[in-house]
Amino acid sequence: MTVHVIGAGLAGLSAAVELAAAGHHVILSESAPQAGGRCRSYADAATGLTIDNGNHLVLSGNGAVMAYLGRIGASDQLRGPEHTAFGFVDLKNASPDKGAFTVAPNDGPVPWWIFSAARRVPGTGPLDYLALARLLRTPAGATVGEVVATHGPLWDKLLEPVLLAALNTPPAAASATLTSAVVRGSLARGGAACRPLIAHPTLAAAFVDPALAYLRERGADIRTRRLTALEFGGKQLTSLTFADGIEPVDGAVILAVPAPVAATLLPGLRVPTAFNPIVSLHFAVPPPPNAPAILGVLGGITEWIFAFPDRISVTISAANAVVDRDRADLAAAIWAEVTAALALTAPMPAWQVVKERRATFAATVEQDALRPPAATATRNLFLAGDWTQTGLPSTIEGAIRSGVTAATLAQAKS
Repeated sequence: MTVHVIGAGLAGLSAAVELAAAGHHVILSESAPQAGGRCRSYADAATGLTIDNGNHLVLSGNGAVMAYLGRIGASDQLRGPEHTAFGFVDLKNASPDKGAFTVAPNDGPVPWWIFSAARRVPGTGPLDYLALARLLRTPAGATVGEVVATHGPLWDKLLEPVLLAALNTPPAAASATLTSAVVRGSLARGGAACRPLIAHPTLAAAFVDPALAYLRERGADIRTRRLTALEFGGKQLTSLTFADGIEPVDGAVILAVPAPVAATLLPGLRVPTAFNPIVSLHFAVPPPPNAPAILGVLGGITEWIFAFPDRISVTISAANAVVDRDRADLAAAIWAEVTAALALTAPMPAWQVVKERRATFAATVEQDALRPPAATATRNLFLAGDWTQTGLPSTIEGAIRSGVTAATLAQAKS
């Protein structure tokens, strides 16, 4: 069977890889000059480095991610600690170490770590962690703020920063159902399932380039072109109109494009309509030798600092408050926070600011309800993307899971 996959972000790539592995002929079309979608890497003139558009974190318990990387031969491109440990500093703390602390869940599912003052959040006791249990089963339509208390040391120093990164939405107003899925897939399974892993040296090297090589080895046709229209005959998709011509559809089509693009191509399709930005900054300087790979930052604009061999990167989620700020002003403010957090004395190096204004759909109850399933009313047309009904917020795991789901449905219809 020939399957057209439209869009070479991680949803489209995972669908294409799944289909190629099953022996189907894949025609992968991407409108951008490079594959990867929001998980792309590029040579940046300002820093002189190859950087990622953003710092995308995955967890060791992300099953779809691990299966995808294993299939394309890129499992070794993720790096992280042997055991789960999330370090934090508080920029408002006047002590020399900025009140540094580490949250270190034990590997197994029985959470004995909450009984260890050295492993849990400072200022919390074991009973405070019942909040995590309440997030495991949440009422439909509830927000996080309606399920757990959104104040106190546990919320301020762990739940809010971690959930903000996972949801890209202010956590108190976010969907409790989506939050529950995050907690059940990570902390509820023990530390072994939530080791933080980062792509090295770049996102493209881990998620994109090996996938494209895998597809080419299996005869996939990879083209740079934009889809402009779909033609239907009854409940069947019959042809695709690209900027370079029209192609008949003999098999199935997977539409793995951003939600607004899908809604334009399929009038009447209900999709999320509210999106939140992510802002990332990259500084062309090696981190100090003692810098952790990932460091959470409290009390500032900076949320997470990522230490790569050749650069220091920062991520700000749900960045509505800073996305319109002057780039140079923002870079100077963030560099001041980075030097304070890492106890680093150095002038500001070459830098780059990357603003993804519509990075992910807002993970609210209302927006989650707008997400369509992978199957459509058209027998041979399927949807993929982290904005479809994956059961997760907009994450790499959700994007890859959506591609696998769409590929499975397409094969079932063949």
